Amino acid sequence: MDNALSLTLGQKFEVERMSRAIDAEADLQVLRGLAKQLLEAWHTQKAATSWVMRQQLSAPLPPLG
Repeated sequence: MDNALSLTLGQKFEVERMSRAIDAEADLQVLRGLAKQLLEAWHTQKAATSWVMRQQLSAPLPPLG
């Protein structure tokens, strides 16, 4: 069954590329900065998803008929 929340092939490649870049980074300060950026991006995405869901739930229903 196809899951609507699955990553696209391009997204999977991007995750792998970024994972390799993280693995290759030896500077702890750079890794800490990246972790903080990712944490902020994750919470921003969660907030955006919640906003979209609230907008969809509050949208008027189309007329029947």
